[in-house]
Amino acid sequence: MAREDTEDAIIAYKSILAQIIDNRPSGTRQRLATALGKHRSFVTQITSPTYATPLPARHLATIVRVCHFSATEEERFLEAYQAAHPGKLPDLGHSEKLRHLSLMVPDFGDDRKNRLLEEAISDLVQKIVAISGASE
Repeated sequence: MAREDTEDAIIAYKSILAQIIDNRPSGTRQRLATALGKHRSFVTQITSPTYATPLPARHLATIVRVCHFSATEEERFLEAYQAAHPGKLPDLGHSEKLRHLSLMVPDFGDDRKNRLLEEAISDLVQKIVAISGASE
């Protein structure tokens, strides 16, 4: 897929997501930021079609759960996501079994370092979950 086509496909699924979120109660973006363990500005970047930032696949299950997608909305959104990122769609079958966990971590006083720490913790949890699921 050409770069321009990929960007158009990203805009397409982010437009669907933005429309879904806009139809949700006030505070949905903040709840999403909290559930993802991210700042609200990150949620704005990954949910707004005006930003070219792709939506990381590892956040899909949380977004679907927190935003309470209907079956139709979920299908439409995931089809558009798959068109933009072929082969990157994770199995969302276990999204209803997620729970939120908050951690207190040091503030490094540097946005980049704080983001890297958050991403490292998120990646570690995803790997642990993958390992525990693989043994069943």
